[in-house]
Amino acid sequence: MEIIGDVFFLIGGFFLFMGSLGLVRMPDVFNRIQAGAKSATLGSLGLIIGTFFYHPGWWAKLAVIALFVLVTSPVGSSTIARAALSMGITPWAGRSAKGESE
Repeated sequence: MEIIGDVFFLIGGFFLFMGSLGLVRMPDVFNRIQAGAKSATLGSLGLIIGTFFYHPGWWAKLAVIALFVLVTSPVGSSTIARAALSMGITPWAGRSAKGESE
């Protein structure tokens, strides 16, 4: 059972690592919010599931934590995106800086 838990820990860590790369590489605040929120949700769930395989007696607490993460992460990222939009930050239009200078 611990090997399965380790696999979920690796999956969760992978999603969190990829999300951190997305935060650095994405062009605007809206893409960064999406990369951060989705990867944080999937990474956290991977870690929660991995913890379940190490401590099966904690299933109720882990289920509540997973539900909390599933609800608050999308709501929080949506609220931040709305705030950015209301402040006048425009979404990225798909043009790169290199393409504009040519």
